[in-house]
Amino acid sequence: MTNTSLDGRVAVVTGAGAGLGRAEAVALARAGARVVLNDLPGAADEAADEIKSLGAEVAVAAGDVGEASTAKLIMQTALESFGSLDIVVNNAGVTRDRMLFNMSDDEFDLVIRIHLRGHFLLSRNAAAHWKQVAKDSGAPVDASVINTASEAFLTGSPGQANYAAAKAGITALTLSTARGLSRIGVRANAICPRARTAMTADVFGADESGEAIDPYSADHVAPLVAYLASPAAARISGQVFVVYGGMVALLAAPVVERRFDTEGDLWSTEELDTTLGGFFADRDPEVSFAADSILSL
Repeated sequence: MTNTSLDGRVAVVTGAGAGLGRAEAVALARAGARVVLNDLPGAADEAADEIKSLGAEVAVAAGDVGEASTAKLIMQTALESFGSLDIVVNNAGVTRDRMLFNMSDDEFDLVIRIHLRGHFLLSRNAAAHWKQVAKDSGAPVDASVINTASEAFLTGSPGQANYAAAKAGITALTLSTARGLSRIGVRANAICPRARTAMTADVFGADESGEAIDPYSADHVAPLVAYLASPAAARISGQVFVVYGGMVALLAAPVVERRFDTEGDLWSTEELDTTLGGFFADRDPEVSFAADSILSL
């Protein structure tokens, strides 16, 4: 069996005070990692106490992940408290659900800032650190970034234009991170978790499954995060997973459905209408780029 232990490794988890982030942080600590918890001031204190009770080392870097100063503090806390950084779990997020025509500037900007900008700031700072470590040592690092996307980016959730856009950006950021940092030994993956948390309470409602463990419990997601953070997952990078209820689904990249070529030097609108428009004439208008089939998982 390959090595799934995180002994000696240092992990950062954002939004770690409750819900999914807290479950992920606990799972990392149980696997042997020393953990830096990030959340708003005071929000991660109970999670820190829980991790201490497990006999694991923990530190807290409080602040808003959308602020550059917080990303700097998180890095500083990891390096000063534990001397290194090996794992970044970007989890923090908020929702401001509203139909597009009713969404305010602030509601859009806030969700983009916390989710996408928050992922970027910490990933950027960690990447710069790992690049320097690799340069100084003359060898690749062994680091893992785990980002939190959502199926909303594939389905275009009607009341979540801000959230869906942020999660699409996070997926693209993950792929760019995986490709851009592979040469220095960094891998990056994204998870699309279905978890019943305070943020998703209105989505999933109460647990009426009757099962011993709620299918939407964050405890179904946390083991995947701990695994992707481990040396055992060294060959896994640039991937997107849906995870919940004892299931992990690996998503495939989009495929080209149909190619259209002009018969002349340039398209004309008339030719486009005949070629492209003709293709859609008898096609179900409900079929789009939205991957609604993913919801049947």
